[in-house]
Amino acid sequence: MHGTKHHLQKDFFLYNASKARSKTYINMREISERFRLPPSEYVVIPSTYEPHQEGEFILRVFSEKRSLSEEVENMIEADRPSRPSAKAREGSEEEKQFRNIFRQIAGDDMEINAEELRNVLNNVVKKHKDLKTEGFELESCRSMIALMDTDGSGKINFDEFRHLWDKIKSWQKIFKRYDTDHSGTINSYEMRNAVKDAGFRLNNQLYDIITMRYADKNMNIDFDSFICCFVRLDAMFRAFHAFDKDGDGIIKLNVLEWLQLTMYA
Repeated sequence: MHGTKHHLQKDFFLYNASKARSKTYINMREISERFRLPPSEYVVIPSTYEPHQEGEFILRVFSEKRSLSEEVENMIEADRPSRPSAKAREGSEEEKQFRNIFRQIAGDDMEINAEELRNVLNNVVKKHKDLKTEGFELESCRSMIALMDTDGSGKINFDEFRHLWDKIKSWQKIFKRYDTDHSGTINSYEMRNAVKDAGFRLNNQLYDIITMRYADKNMNIDFDSFICCFVRLDAMFRAFHAFDKDGDGIIKLNVLEWLQLTMYA
């Protein structure tokens, strides 16, 4: 635990026994215990009696000497992997097939709308029987179009679609990795790890918001909601970096910019 200031993953608790814990795990308003521990760094983990319940805690720790404590949180950030250039892809057989498929769907204007995007994605998803999903809702595809549409046309062009497609393929692999029981859903704890694997590092408050926004009553997240969440995270981080001209992690928006950003979100 020495020097650790980020969220602890499941493996930490599998291989590290607790140094002290309450004698009985009971559903009571107040629990008091007294422990004698050698000087060191410790993490204190309160929890609700039932899983997936939210609760407020007042944690009082009395020590004989002065001690420091802080909430374990991650820095809010996202990886920014470089995208393959169009020239690097141009001429490859995969690129030719992909462009031909897109042209058949998009027509002469070489852009696709939400309904066309839904048809494409659902046709692909049907080929992956292990995903156990009913496909993407039209509203989800409208959200994807809005978040990927850079010129405000209500459609996405080939480059925007290619970027979205590459992202969905990588996120699909993450979803299948955590959907170990092939139920077509992952739970809220697995979602936290999936978000990290996708290159996003968030704090506890944002993880709670994701659960409230995308999980069902059983705290499970299906594939449609999973992809929509990642599309939104990716788009919001890209938008923030676009506004953060000097890279100091702070942006200033006028009311129009703010409304545009939140309406797309």
